[in-house]
Amino acid sequence: MTRTDSPDAWDERTTLLTMLQYTRDTAAEKVRGLAEEHVGSAPLPGSPLMTRGGVVNHLRWVEHSWIENRFVGGPDLGPWTDEEPDREFSLGATTPLEQTLREYVEQAERTDAIIAGLDLDDRSQTPFRTGEHPTLRWVILHLVEENARHNGHLDILRELADGTTGD
Repeated sequence: MTRTDSPDAWDERTTLLTMLQYTRDTAAEKVRGLAEEHVGSAPLPGSPLMTRGGVVNHLRWVEHSWIENRFVGGPDLGPWTDEEPDREFSLGATTPLEQTLREYVEQAERTDAIIAGLDLDDRSQTPFRTGEHPTLRWVILHLVEENARHNGHLDILRELADGTTGD
């Protein structure tokens, strides 16, 4: 896989989508080659849900929630429940990493197909609590932010697992 944060063109849409894909690819790279014993281990005592597989699975479901559910108004298919609101993390800890990564790629493909037909100024079907309907531009930027923040977590978690570091 070739990761790049340099877009093919410098227009806003291409730049945003390049950065989104770069942060997705970085998450996958952070866990590539990880021993299965480290996928579901939670090395931080105060954060029992912070596992490598859980973080990647969370990123997959965040994308579903923001694009398929909130933005276009489709059903919420996420694994969360009232009893376990962060269930995507616990499921990711017990799912084989190869499956989690495949499902993350499939989610990204669905997201990309949906947003290909939308304008950056299009508004979400679901409003914020304030009543404001965010633009697709904001949602894409939010996904980039979400991925980038969790990529930092994956950096630390990977180094704790086996000493692997890198950008």
